[in-house]
Amino acid sequence: MSELSKFHRERVKEVMAASPLIPVITVNQLETAVPLCRALYEGGLRVLEITLRTPAGLAAIGAVREALPDAWVGAGTVTSVRLYREAEAAGSQFVITPGVTDRLLEWGMTTEAPLLPGISTVSELMMAYCQGYRSFKFFPAAVSGGVEALRAFGGPFPDVDFCPTGGIRRHTAAEYLALPNVVTVGGTWLTPRELIEAKDWDAISAEAAGSLADLQS
Repeated sequence: MSELSKFHRERVKEVMAASPLIPVITVNQLETAVPLCRALYEGGLRVLEITLRTPAGLAAIGAVREALPDAWVGAGTVTSVRLYREAEAAGSQFVITPGVTDRLLEWGMTTEAPLLPGISTVSELMMAYCQGYRSFKFFPAAVSGGVEALRAFGGPFPDVDFCPTGGIRRHTAAEYLALPNVVTVGGTWLTPRELIEAKDWDAISAEAAGSLADLQS
């Protein structure tokens, strides 16, 4: 069985270490993608996960890559190899999945865009671990045991690190980041729908900056 390369392991760790918070971004209207992501970037967030939950997702990745060349821009909610390939073609610098399959794990070994696979159980973690993966998205975090589950994972897997996502809020992010095996936290609270619909980019920047400041308090 082939194993994930050192390049892939180090690249995904580089992405995770670039920002303690990763906004989970769903783009419903393509024209909002660049101003939204610019607002998040100006608020201090250097990693942007654009989900493929809408038809605008792929085009948004390309537009944001061009507009914000210094940001890490990647694709989330990738559920198949076909979507993985389309995300790469659109310019994704990393790929995040909500779960794992053998095909996705195998494909993640062959590509330039490193894979952060989603897991919610030890069994899923072990399936990817034996192929060389050491960094994971823990999803959905809040309903899968939250902080206590991640603390328990650290016992048998001290060399694994996580990006928990799902049900995390601004006031709970610091609890996760206090764990030694959590590098960054993903969340939708950074992209409130009402602010996007109002195109209140200043408020979105303020939310990003405030969330980062909370981690220092």
